Amino acid sequence: MTKKKTTSFDFEKALENLEELVTAMEEGDLSLEESLQAFEQGIKLTRECQNALKKAEQKVQILINDNGDTEELNVEDVED
Repeated sequence: MTKKKTTSFDFEKALENLEELVTAMEEGDLSLEESLQAFEQGIKLTRECQNALKKAEQKVQILINDNGDTEELNVEDVED
């Protein structure tokens, strides 16, 4: 029996990791190879954060209709 890999995205942790990468790169102590790896990881984290924010925005838009009233959210409709 194989287990499904369930991963939940932790926005705050990803943002913290991104900030650490930026700090390390700004300090200038990384080699060229390390800088490239940090940049690549930073791009990946940035895209993941943008996707999480986009999903959150979509959920908010679903919850608020044109009149500013709230509506019930069916999470299954919004999830991937």
